[in-house]
Amino acid sequence: MPNMLPPSRPQRTLAVAQLSNSLGDGAYYVTSALYFTHVVGLAPARIGLGLTVAWAVGSVVGVPLGRIADRRGPRGTAVLLALATGAAVASFLVVRDFLPFLVAACLYATAQSGLAAARQALLAGLVAEEERTAVLAHLQSTLNAGLAVGAALGGLALSAGSRPAYLGVFAIDALSFLLCALVLLRVPAVAPAPAVRGARLEVLRDRPYAVITLLNTVLLLRMPLLSLGLPLWITECTDAPEWLVSALFMLNTGAVMLFQVRTARSVTGLATAARAIRRSGAFALTACGVFALSAGSPPRVAVTALVGGSVLLAAAEMLQSAGSWQLGFGLAPAGRIGEYQGFFGSGVTVARTLGPLLLTALLVGMGALGWLLLGGLFLVASYALGPVARWAAGTRQEPAPVSVV
Repeated sequence: MPNMLPPSRPQRTLAVAQLSNSLGDGAYYVTSALYFTHVVGLAPARIGLGLTVAWAVGSVVGVPLGRIADRRGPRGTAVLLALATGAAVASFLVVRDFLPFLVAACLYATAQSGLAAARQALLAGLVAEEERTAVLAHLQSTLNAGLAVGAALGGLALSAGSRPAYLGVFAIDALSFLLCALVLLRVPAVAPAPAVRGARLEVLRDRPYAVITLLNTVLLLRMPLLSLGLPLWITECTDAPEWLVSALFMLNTGAVMLFQVRTARSVTGLATAARAIRRSGAFALTACGVFALSAGSPPRVAVTALVGGSVLLAAAEMLQSAGSWQLGFGLAPAGRIGEYQGFFGSGVTVARTLGPLLLTALLVGMGALGWLLLGGLFLVASYALGPVARWAAGTRQEPAPVSVV
C-alpha cells in the first residue's frame, strides 16, 4: 500500500516512527483492561479512576511540554518523551497496587501528550505549511495500519490468557517506544523557535483558539463512540452478534488506512477545512440516525444498520480529521506550534475521559433518542467551527490569506 507512505525521506522516517509505536499501542489497547484486572488484580472502578486522573494530568502538562519542544528543539524533546513513554509502559510490568499504578499511568499520559505535541512541532519544522494536512493523512493511515497489526498481536495474547502473554504485550509496547526514539534520531534536526513576545503560555489567552479546541473536542467524541459506545449499544440494546464489535473496529481501521490520504486532498486551507468539517457533521448525524434503527430490529436488519452507520462514521472521521489538522496548524502562530498543538491535542484526552460518561448516559440510558441528540451535537459543533475559525483568523497578526466561509 504505497499510498500510505509520504513522498519525501524525512516524512517517511516520521511515518516509520509512527508505525513502530502504534504496533505496540494496538496490542496495549486491546489487552490493558484485562491485564490490570486479571494480572495486577485492580478493581475496574479503580482502573477507571486512575486513568481518568492520569489523562487529566496529561492534558494539562501537554501544553508546557509543547512549549519546551518549541524552545529546546522538537526532535530532541520527542526522543526524550518517547523514551519516557517506553519507561512508563515498562513500569506497568512491576505494578502491583493502585498507587504505583496511578503514578505510572500519570507518567504514561504525560509523556504521551507531550510526545504528540513535540511530534507536531517536528513535522511543522520539516514540512511546508501547505503540505502538512496531506502528510498528516499519510501518518494517520500508517497509524491505523500499526494499530490493526498490534491489535491482532494483542488478540493472540488474549487467546492465550496467561500472565506471560500479557507481560509480553507490555514489553513489546515498551520496546516499540524505544524503537520510535531511535527512528526519530534519524529525522533531520529542527532548530528551536526564536523567542516570541507575549505570555509564556499564550495559547491559554487565545480565546478563539480555545473555542475551536472545545468544538473539536465535541467532534472527537467519535473516538469513545467507536471503542465504547458502539460495543455497549450492540451488546445491550440490539440483537446483533457480539463478534460484530471487532468487525466494525476492523472496518473503521481499514477504511481510514485506505482512504484518509485521498480524503485529505480536498483540504488545502482554512476555507476547505471548515467545509470538510461541516460535511463530517452531516455524515455523523446520518450515521447516528442509522445506528438508532438497529434497536429492536431483527438481527439481519440490525447488522445492516450497524455496518452502514459505521461506514458513514468512518467518512465523518476522515473529513473531521483532515479539517481539524488544517485548523490546528493553520491558526497556530509561528514559533508556538508545539505549545498550540499541545493544547489542541488535549481535546483527545478530554473526549476520552468524559466521553464514556456522556455516551453511556445518551445511548444506553436514552436509546434511539440519545443517538439523535448525539448526532445533533456533532452537527451543531461542526457548523459552529466555520464562524469561529473566521473569528480566529481575524485575530492573527498575519491573517490567513484564504477566507473562511
